Amino acid sequence: MSAHTGGYYFAPPSKWPLVGSTALFFMAIGGVLAMNSIQPGGWIFLAVGFAILVYMLFGWFGQVIDESERGLYDKQVDVSFRWSMSWFIFSEVMFFAAFFGALFYARVYSVPWLGDMDNRVLWDAYNAAWPTAGPYFDTNPAYQFSTMSAWGIPALNTLLLLSSGATITWAHWGLLQGKRNQLIIGLFLTILLGVIFLGFQVYEYIHAYSDLNLKLTSGIFGSTFFMLTGFHGFHVTLGVTMLIVILARCMKGHFTAERHFGFEAVAWYWHFVDVVWLGLFVVVYWLV
Repeated sequence: MSAHTGGYYFAPPSKWPLVGSTALFFMAIGGVLAMNSIQPGGWIFLAVGFAILVYMLFGWFGQVIDESERGLYDKQVDVSFRWSMSWFIFSEVMFFAAFFGALFYARVYSVPWLGDMDNRVLWDAYNAAWPTAGPYFDTNPAYQFSTMSAWGIPALNTLLLLSSGATITWAHWGLLQGKRNQLIIGLFLTILLGVIFLGFQVYEYIHAYSDLNLKLTSGIFGSTFFMLTGFHGFHVTLGVTMLIVILARCMKGHFTAERHFGFEAVAWYWHFVDVVWLGLFVVVYWLV
């Protein structure tokens, strides 16, 4: 039944969930083999799984786009999409909350508790202060590191992401007002700012490893720093990829002022990425 008949649209039987499951199966097998240094089978399975996953993404999303452009989705379907995206973003909020919680617990509880213990249980040189190189010996030069200054690249990246939030909102206004050029330019600027952000983050990581000796192995501080900023960078990469797809669709003439949830969903996700970065900037960089 389609939207044209006044009913809720039910998609026909699809092969794509099976294709996606096959991709994940190959990637799981490849990951296990690679982590156990079984080569070249590990990387081969990973490559095959990734190729199948890309095929699924193009095929499944292409089918959804085609159904949307054919007008098969009514307001009920639109509400379903909005709820689905809302729950997805909520799950992402909980994902980052777990890492923020780990950082908070280590900094506020674990380190002071260790400081209250008899240092002979640990080592005489232990300093219960944040940031800490623990659980390693603080006096070992191999574990000494410097923290990243908040007012260098992190502050610049904050400006970039805040600006990108403004450009995607400007693009949205263009869509609502039927100004296609404003929509396309706003999306292009958002993508450009996101790519520049990622470039600066790569440079920041190189600087951290080579000049500051700040690594993933630099105790609890290093692990939480790279897990939080690394996963955020991964989400920015996903957001940029989605924005590129939306830009291509806009250039093809997709979306109208009345029907454009595909654009809105990506905009929601991008604003979520912006908000998470503000939390990272304050907690991870500024309040060190």
